[in-house]
Amino acid sequence: MFDEIIQQQLLQPLMNLLKQGVTPQKIALSLALGVTIGVFPALGWTTILCTIIALALRLNLPAIQLVNYLVYPLQLALLLPFYRLGERFFHSEHLPISPQQILAMAKTNLQATVAVLWSTTWHAVVIWAIFAPAATAIIYLILLSLVRRVVQSQTVAGTI
Repeated sequence: MFDEIIQQQLLQPLMNLLKQGVTPQKIALSLALGVTIGVFPALGWTTILCTIIALALRLNLPAIQLVNYLVYPLQLALLLPFYRLGERFFHSEHLPISPQQILAMAKTNLQATVAVLWSTTWHAVVIWAIFAPAATAIIYLILLSLVRRVVQSQTVAGTI
C-alpha cells in the first residue's frame, strides 16, 4: 500500500517530468527551492516568491509550488525560531507571541498584524537569508542524488 502511494504520488510525477525533458538538476533545484522558499518567515509571500524564482530560473512551476504548499506546516513551525534568532541577532525586544496568535491576528486584522510584526518579521527574514543559501545547496545535493538514483533505477527497469 505504502509503495503504491510513493509510486503514484512521487515517482510517477517525477518520471513524467523526466519524460518531458526536465533534467534531474532542474527537478532537484525546483524541489530544493520549494522547501527553502516555503519556510520564508513572512506569511503570505511564499507562493509569489516561488513563482518569481521559478519563472526567472526557468524551473518547473508546479513542482516548486507543490513543495511550497507541502512545507507550510514547517514554515509555521520555524516561524518562532526565526523570530527568536532575529531578536537575538538584532538585540531587539522579545515579542511574546505564538504562531496560533499570529494566524488569529492575521485573520482578524491583517493590516494591524503587519504593523505589529513588521520589525520582528524583517529581522527573521534577514536570518532566513543568511541560512537559505546553505540550506538550499544541501537540500539540492541530497535531492539531486535521489533523483539520479530514481532515473538510474527506472532506466534499468526500462520505464524511461
